[in-house]
Amino acid sequence: METDCNPMELSSMSAFQEDSELNGFEGTDTKDMRLEAEAVVSDVLFAVNNMFISKSLRCADEVAYINVETKEGSRYCLELTEAGLRVVGYAFDQVNDHLQTPYHETVYSLLDTLSPAYREAFGNALLQRLEALKRDGQS
Repeated sequence: METDCNPMELSSMSAFQEDSELNGFEGTDTKDMRLEAEAVVSDVLFAVNNMFISKSLRCADEVAYINVETKEGSRYCLELTEAGLRVVGYAFDQVNDHLQTPYHETVYSLLDTLSPAYREAFGNALLQRLEALKRDGQS
């Protein structure tokens, strides 16, 4: 199951999209990947054990590195660029230049391939949000 939405923000744009539009990234050549990385982390932190922007790997306008520990306990270092997100290491703050992993357009797609527990947490959050909307609609 591939998902490209955040169940916590079904009624509004994701923080990733909001940051891009509010900062004038639409139609410009340069993005601050650190800001985008912060939005990525805040969007999916609920569905992983731990996720944070690397403090030891250099973030720049064109690249940011995010460390993630899945609910299964697996650790990854992710690279965020204009091309998307991909795994670049199998430990925090580790970049293996020889690793050839595919890019994913969204963090949701990437985590969906790495973590069955992410998929379950995402589905549960979506269900809770839908139930809350149903309750709100009935009152």
